[in-house]
Amino acid sequence: MRSFIRHPSDIPMDYCLTCPNVGWRHRLKNISAGGLCFETQEALQQGHVIQITIPVREPPFKAMGTIVWCRQTNHHYEVGVQFADANTEFAVRMVEQICQIHHYQREVLEREGRSLSGAAAAAEWVAKY
Repeated sequence: MRSFIRHPSDIPMDYCLTCPNVGWRHRLKNISAGGLCFETQEALQQGHVIQITIPVREPPFKAMGTIVWCRQTNHHYEVGVQFADANTEFAVRMVEQICQIHHYQREVLEREGRSLSGAAAAAEWVAKY
């Protein structure tokens, strides 16, 4: 049984294994209070410390974590990261909501052809959910 609910997401994110300003851009697969999962073209080693940056707000959300699993799926890898700091939980909840709002904004554009500002998308999303 899962300790945390996963929230689907397709928001861009960056990660860095060893150096603070060099990393790679990938898409977040899902995020929860305990960690996240993302897809990459290269296998990453379990146990490595990783810095995650999610540029959904200014300043970008940053968190440290540990790679807890990496598995090949078709032609890419899915990487599971556990957050290093329990105090990250509140910030993650904020990022989860921002990710959900961005996702809602894109869905409305695709499904209804309406282009919503971030504030309008947030207001509609909050009213619905």
